[in-house]
Amino acid sequence: MISRIEYEKLVCAALREDAPFGDPFGSSFSGQTRGSFIAGAGGVFCGGMVAAEVFRQIDPQVEATFLQEGSRVSRGLKVGEAEGKAASLLRGERVALNFLQRLSGIASTTAAFVERVTPYGTRILDTRKTTPLLRALEKYAVRVGGGHNHRFSLSDGVLIKENAIRAAGGIAMAVTVARKTSHHLARVEVEVESLEQAEEALGAGADALLLDNMTPETVSEAVLRYGDKVFLEASGGIHLGNVGEYARTGVSAVSIGALTHSSPALDISFEIDP
Repeated sequence: MISRIEYEKLVCAALREDAPFGDPFGSSFSGQTRGSFIAGAGGVFCGGMVAAEVFRQIDPQVEATFLQEGSRVSRGLKVGEAEGKAASLLRGERVALNFLQRLSGIASTTAAFVERVTPYGTRILDTRKTTPLLRALEKYAVRVGGGHNHRFSLSDGVLIKENAIRAAGGIAMAVTVARKTSHHLARVEVEVESLEQAEEALGAGADALLLDNMTPETVSEAVLRYGDKVFLEASGGIHLGNVGEYARTGVSAVSIGALTHSSPALDISFEIDP
């Protein structure tokens, strides 16, 4: 799960963005009503507690309940319901749906990748390519979909990528600097684009390798050479059509930025009872 601390202020900001001066039309409805959240496509449900928080902040008297996180849904399935003042439901429906659709979309995409690699024991990892300020929620959705989180921030670990290697003057120098500046528990991972760079990184003392934009054949060779020595992660150019090929190489993990930067929203609608 995820703590309310991670999304309470986000919900507040989203509500302020959506109706900074209230809802002049919706607020005119004083009666009680109820409505249902309906899935418009199949996928993995995620974000119910965030949607419930939307209504809680608008009106604590609203009762909003949702399916269990990670539930598989199909088109036409009711994934949640809300009951309370009509004005409160109208005020919160769009913000609640925005969170539900976004998070369920990420969980659904992640689940599709996980399904392809499960027979091989490969982990699906996310990246830091997240929507600004929504990282905690988006990485939570990856977990709901069966994936795993890479580092949450630059502070969590050292991943030496291409620009850092250039700035340092080479792989060996970059690893040396990383060892001097990071704490003793930090793992140093180096992004490499060839087996030659992999050799250089390992010679410099890297703890892990990110095999960037390599073919499955090259990744397979890297696993053969280094798989029992360091953690290996493949990334770049990997999609649903070829992720199985990469998993078959025996690589420990595959990281995919598209989980959070390109997942389509899951179609979910809110319908007030007639």
